[in-house]
Amino acid sequence: MADKKPLVDKSQAAGSDALDKKNSNPKIQDIEQFKSDATGQALRTNQGVRIADNKNSLRIGARGPSLLEDFILREKITHFDHERIPERIVHARGVGAHGYFESYANHAKLSKAGFLAEKGKQTPAFVRFSTVQGPRGSADTVRDVRGFAVKFYTDEGNFDLVGNNIPVFFIQDGIKFPDFVHAVKPEPHNEIPTGASAHDTFWDFVSLQSESAHAVIWAMSDRGIPRSLRTMQGFGVHTFRLINDEGVSRFVKFIWTPKQGVLSLVWDEAQKLAGKDADFHRRDLGEAIELGNYPEWELGVQVIEEQDEHKFDFDILDPTKVVPEELVPITPLGKLVLNRNPDNFFAETEQVAFCPAHIVPGIDFSNDPLLQGRVFSYTDTQLSRLGGPNFHEIPINKPVCPFHNNQRDALHRTTINKGQASYEPNSIDGGWPLETPPAAKDGGFESYYERIDAHKVRERSPSFSDHFSQPRLFYRSLSPHEQSHVADAYSFELGKVKRKYIRERVVNEILANIDLELAGTVAKNLGIAPPKKPSVKVPEPELQTSPALSQQTLLPESVAGKKVAVLVFDGVSDQHLQQAVSWAKQHQVNLMLLGPLSAPVTTSKGKAVEVDGSIKGEPSILHDAVLVPEGSGIASTFLENGDAVHYLLEAYKHLKAIVLTGEAAKLLASLPLKEDAGLISGSNFSSLEGQLTEALKSHRVWAREGSIRNIPA
Repeated sequence: MADKKPLVDKSQAAGSDALDKKNSNPKIQDIEQFKSDATGQALRTNQGVRIADNKNSLRIGARGPSLLEDFILREKITHFDHERIPERIVHARGVGAHGYFESYANHAKLSKAGFLAEKGKQTPAFVRFSTVQGPRGSADTVRDVRGFAVKFYTDEGNFDLVGNNIPVFFIQDGIKFPDFVHAVKPEPHNEIPTGASAHDTFWDFVSLQSESAHAVIWAMSDRGIPRSLRTMQGFGVHTFRLINDEGVSRFVKFIWTPKQGVLSLVWDEAQKLAGKDADFHRRDLGEAIELGNYPEWELGVQVIEEQDEHKFDFDILDPTKVVPEELVPITPLGKLVLNRNPDNFFAETEQVAFCPAHIVPGIDFSNDPLLQGRVFSYTDTQLSRLGGPNFHEIPINKPVCPFHNNQRDALHRTTINKGQASYEPNSIDGGWPLETPPAAKDGGFESYYERIDAHKVRERSPSFSDHFSQPRLFYRSLSPHEQSHVADAYSFELGKVKRKYIRERVVNEILANIDLELAGTVAKNLGIAPPKKPSVKVPEPELQTSPALSQQTLLPESVAGKKVAVLVFDGVSDQHLQQAVSWAKQHQVNLMLLGPLSAPVTTSKGKAVEVDGSIKGEPSILHDAVLVPEGSGIASTFLENGDAVHYLLEAYKHLKAIVLTGEAAKLLASLPLKEDAGLISGSNFSSLEGQLTEALKSHRVWAREGSIRNIPA
């Protein structure tokens, strides 16, 4: 007799029936008066069927693949996918660029994918970066996760690697994705806030869904406010498979690492940029490409042999977990270079359609339940957003290899198919197009031959149950200033939450399980009693720290592409100015000459010099460092200009390098600036070049952070 899952006992069933009549949680009723028309009602499908489990999709075994027959998942995802027309529901605000991927070597031992099988082989690519929460008109620099989606136009068809700039996600199962997005989006009663997670519904959800703790702390770290799109890592998030010609499968995690370093803004700077230049990130990317400072990333994989699938203290199929590099190092595969801006934003960046289901021979899925949901969801989304099933014919989505099948007609069809037979098999058209057996040369796609023997269930694998050891690992791995920023971010975000009980729940039931000191700091900032112990027993991870998780280990090797503002006035030294220009040219740094107005300035030798903008119109937040060169009477002239004084104070507050040469060094005596590794002064610029270069490589002067609280900027 077949095993049967135990029936729900009568007391549980009675409680479920009562949901239609009375709310079963009196504690919540005591907290606030509900306004929802769903109060006291059971959760049902759109066809009126009661839902017993809204947390797990139907799969074969607790760690098996999701099933197409899961009508609850499909109804929920389908409705969610079609909620917005035509803007993307999430990742609506994006910017794209063309480029190429170049393989470092023949990686045939890992994968039979053609774009990886030849050293030096270049594959065209299109990349779209995006924020998650805000609509198309929101700002670039809000605190948010960033999308990092790459379309490879390979000789075997398109491969889409659709990921984010953090390696984990907020949920473990695709069935919860609509709930997460509804929670983080602007609240439905007033459509506020735009492009931000600092509100009640988001924190209510994540405080009740503890599996989100890891992704939330990444978002609250400096990773949530990247300096530029060029200085972000990218992650495939999920565990995939690579399969070679012998049919050997290995699990892999995809990771993009930027040549430009992994760098972030400081919070005050991010907020000001949102107001002064909402397009800061897309402008930075476009200008860098136009100037020839082509952004570059290295694609690597963490390779896990099938026999090692269960050897870790976490489940590699859990999308809320990372595989620490100290346990599985990254194997480099090749580089991605972005070298061309789109010709038309709508036709390319807005119409590009990514989907995790777009894979090629040599790449396959794992049973990650979030990935399984995404494989269905993305194609379904494009049907509404791009007007039907022919979105693959839009030029930006079209494969570079020929493709023929028996799909016909539908909205926006552009292909004019010849022939009489649109079915297979046929004899009228000679049987074409024909299947390609997997064993043939350039064989057809074949799914990995995986054995699965389990019951159909709606349950989460017990190996997914640890929600706090990895957030703890992440926090412990950060440098002191990064940890301080995490505490500040939680304090700011929770300070915007109106309901005190939600703030208390985050502190006591989430942060206390990550780090008691962190929880205590946030509690103090919010006026909450600090927790004395974790609310659950948290397993200790195999590693106590993972240095690779800190941005301090991912700094750039050069300063190419950095932007330095040069504040110039009448009488500026020709020699010092020329020294700065020569240094910038040597290091591929972009100098911007800024005057008190947009009018030219006159040098000490009487030469008129065109400026790139005004001090007021090009604020310090747009630049990585500031230089004030020698000039006759420069100190007094500078101090008489309030915008110039503010410029230096703001750059200092944002921990940026400041160089003062010649008489400009006298400003140190008049302004509340303390000399440090990033506040550099001397008689001429040539003697200071090395210090400026090193300061720029370090990105910020973190040692300054404790002394800037009272800087009036």
